[in-house]
Amino acid sequence: GAIQVRGDNVFAGYWRQPDKTREEFTADGYFRTGDIGLVDRDGYVAIVGRAKDLIITGGYNVYPREIELAIDALPGVVESAVVGVPHPDFGEAVTAALVLRKDAALDAETVIAELRKNIANYKLPKSVYFVDDLPRNAMGKVQKAVLREQFGAAGKK
Repeated sequence: GAIQVRGDNVFAGYWRQPDKTREEFTADGYFRTGDIGLVDRDGYVAIVGRAKDLIITGGYNVYPREIELAIDALPGVVESAVVGVPHPDFGEAVTAALVLRKDAALDAETVIAELRKNIANYKLPKSVYFVDDLPRNAMGKVQKAVLREQFGAAGKK
C-alpha cells in the first residue's frame, strides 16, 4: 500500500506552498511519500515502486521496477525504463525503453521471450524501444513522464 510517515524527523511542509503541503499531508499529519510498499511477515517494509509510476493494465497492477530489474539482467542491456502508456483495451500498456551496449544483438522479440521465462504475461512489455540514452533531469533521475509522452505518441501514429 501507500507509504505514509510522521514524526519529528519529517519536514513540516513545502516552503511557501500551502496548497501542495495540504495535498501531500493527511489531516492527521502523515506525509504521503509517493512510494508503494509491502510489509513482510516480520514487519519489514519493502518499497516496490512509486505510486505515480504504477502501471494498471487490464486491471492488474504492474510495478515497473520488477520488469526493469529483469530487463537489466539480460546480456547486453546497459539500463532500462518501463512505463505505462495509454491503451484502448488494457487502460495502459507496459512499455520498455532499453539502452544496449554497442555490441549487443538484442531485438524486441528476444527481450520479450527472455522475460516470459520469469514474468507473468500481463507484465510483459507490449512494446520495446531501443534508445541511445534515457532522458534524465538535473539530478540524474530518469524522466518517466518524458518516456510516457514519447511512446504514448508513438502508439497513436
